Amino acid sequence: MAKFYFKPSEREEKHLTPSRRTIDFLLNYSKSLQVIEYNNFKFETILN
Repeated sequence: MAKFYFKPSEREEKHLTPSRRTIDFLLNYSKSLQVIEYNNFKFETILN
């Protein structure tokens, strides 16, 4: 069993670099997201 924990996974060795298009999309999405809290409720709206 201990051998499973010491073997590095293939996913850890890869260095993923997102494209500029992906970064722009995420930033624009986060700017347009609005979260309103009312009592114990959270309302999420996208301002578009």
